[in-house]
Amino acid sequence: MSNLEQLLRNRGVALIGYADLAPLDPELRWGYPRAVAIGWALDPRIIAGIADGPTDDYCDEYDRVNAILGDIATEAAEFLRAACWQAAPVPPTEEFDRATLAAPFQNKTAATLAGMGWIGRSALLITPEFGPAVRWASVLTDAPLPVGTPITESRCGDCNKCVQTCPGHAPSGKLWTQGMAREDFWDVRACLQGMKQASSARAIRLGICGMCVACCPHTIAYLKRAGAL
Repeated sequence: MSNLEQLLRNRGVALIGYADLAPLDPELRWGYPRAVAIGWALDPRIIAGIADGPTDDYCDEYDRVNAILGDIATEAAEFLRAACWQAAPVPPTEEFDRATLAAPFQNKTAATLAGMGWIGRSALLITPEFGPAVRWASVLTDAPLPVGTPITESRCGDCNKCVQTCPGHAPSGKLWTQGMAREDFWDVRACLQGMKQASSARAIRLGICGMCVACCPHTIAYLKRAGAL
């Protein structure tokens, strides 16, 4: 898959991993056995500006990266199909099932199975390189990918920065382990309410927040390396 990885790198993708989806129910993975996890690092200067709440620049970055990743996932799927493999792109999560408030396929699940990071107390995918300051897309496929070793438990340790920061008080403080129900450690409705409050307070056009992204120590380390702090 070196040619696929080169294609993704040339498009500006920061993180690339390959996941064995066997631990997931076939219906959840749309019958595909593997996935390409594609991560795009968010602009450090913009992330540095949302420690106290979302900004218009963050909204623009969110939309910009989602569009880029959607195009990249489609392009990667077309590349795999041209090589005679089946493939289906999964763009960044924007739409949810109204009953469960969950996406049909979780891109962050592909990333954990690829060994690229773990789920933090905030229910975001935490990477060693960028913290949660990453947007994700995936490509589901039957191509014979060199899959990574899954990360099956949190590596947040005693850190509870996102618990203290969340305006909606969505994280319970419990640490994630693979297979754990989202509701056992994080309240999605409380998160949505917190995002609404944070965006309304600043007259932001999108109902987003990002404060848990900015406060993560791994994000802060990324911002310092990039000279944004």
